[in-house]
Amino acid sequence: MSTRSRFLVLASLALIAGCSNGAPTSTSTTTTTTTTTPVTIPNLQPFADATGNVSTYTTAGVIDESTPFFASLGTNGRTCFTCHQAAQGMSMTPAANTTLFNSTKGTDPLFAAIDGANYPTAPTGDLASHSLILNNGLIRIAETLPAGTQFTITALSDPYGCAIVTDPATGRPTISVYRRPLPSSSLIFLSNVMWDTRETISPLATASTFSNNLTADLTQQLLDAVSIHAQGTAVPTSAEQASILALEQGLFTAQASDSAAGSLSSNGATGGATVLAGVNYYPGINDAFGGDPQGKAFNQNVFTLFNAWNNSTNAAQASIARGQGIFNNAPLNIANVSGLNTNNTALGNPGGIPGTCATCHDTPSIGNHSLPLVMDTGQADIAGNVTGNGLVNGLAQLSQPTLPVFQITGCKNAANQAVTYVTSDPGKALLTGLCSDVNRVKVPILRGLAARAPYFHNGSATSLTQVVNFYDARFGMGLNPQQKQDLVNFLSAL
Repeated sequence: MSTRSRFLVLASLALIAGCSNGAPTSTSTTTTTTTTTPVTIPNLQPFADATGNVSTYTTAGVIDESTPFFASLGTNGRTCFTCHQAAQGMSMTPAANTTLFNSTKGTDPLFAAIDGANYPTAPTGDLASHSLILNNGLIRIAETLPAGTQFTITALSDPYGCAIVTDPATGRPTISVYRRPLPSSSLIFLSNVMWDTRETISPLATASTFSNNLTADLTQQLLDAVSIHAQGTAVPTSAEQASILALEQGLFTAQASDSAAGSLSSNGATGGATVLAGVNYYPGINDAFGGDPQGKAFNQNVFTLFNAWNNSTNAAQASIARGQGIFNNAPLNIANVSGLNTNNTALGNPGGIPGTCATCHDTPSIGNHSLPLVMDTGQADIAGNVTGNGLVNGLAQLSQPTLPVFQITGCKNAANQAVTYVTSDPGKALLTGLCSDVNRVKVPILRGLAARAPYFHNGSATSLTQVVNFYDARFGMGLNPQQKQDLVNFLSAL
């Protein structure tokens, strides 16, 4: 069975609870004995992506597809694996979704209307009503605003008829936004669980409590995933929960090879998932703003994976090494970012912060932020409703999907002036109801990027080229074409 066929079979309801090769291994004239071999994904199995191969290392030695991660624990046939595929960087991609939609005529559990379609009453098999998951890899997230929300939210545009509805249980507004599934891998490096910090019920900011809190957070996340995304009616057993958590916390995904540079762990380089699994981490490590609990100063050389390639005669390897240097050292001015320049009293709300890509992506060899930090760099803003050349020019580099547009009023800035937000995703504010959290989302882990386009929480960057072009314009980096390509090549090698 091909890899693609196996994934389609695993995603189907008929075989979701277990897989076998179905081949009899011994027979006689009087009895027939059938022995089945569990389907597994070998450790470091390479899967082709846009620039080479991605692979996942598992501390278990092999990914066993007969375990609860691959089982239907709800009522609609979905499993954890439905949205977290090893061949897609432990996330899911529009191209694979489209292939699956066509081969199953839209009947695969991935496309369940509850959130795998643009709106919850979408007809099965209808292309138009599944455009966001097919074109942008987006899942619909419905969040009910908490009581005491500081702002008023209205829908300026409601293309799918469910932007704001009333929760019948609470009478509160429920907002539909559309987000990329984060990879269920490298989770032991998390500082927040979901894009908007949902499921981070216990903070991941202190080394002494990190392990227990991460287990609590991931437990809550899987229970909610079964209840909401899989439409479950029963709570997974303790054994099922323990199995899923053990698998998830033992997975590490990274790019393994580059089609031009070759193995990313060759010639002294330390790329790939095996080395990633051994990276030292504690909350706050190398924090860019002085929060390292061991008192260590920030080192902007966050990535050193490809130092050995700095003088490589292989042009592709040399480009990746130059891109790593650009990520670590190319200056940019961080301005007009909520969560850094505003709404961050610990930093004193500075007007501008001189930094590099490593300032926000400060976790060594990982690339997320090592302490909980949510910020708004502008991807959810709506072109035509923003000012400032950086943000205007940055948004022009993206391919924004057709999403609902919300207007948020009732907020004030630091000068006590009324502020109106126009956005496709209010971010953490939907969870907290706070004006200070509007549009803010977490800094994601960067490993395994090449396998899981599109990028940003709303899928607005179709490629890493668009990601680089956005930040170059947004923060005035002034990169030339070769530098942009080097940075893209580096990000693709993570």
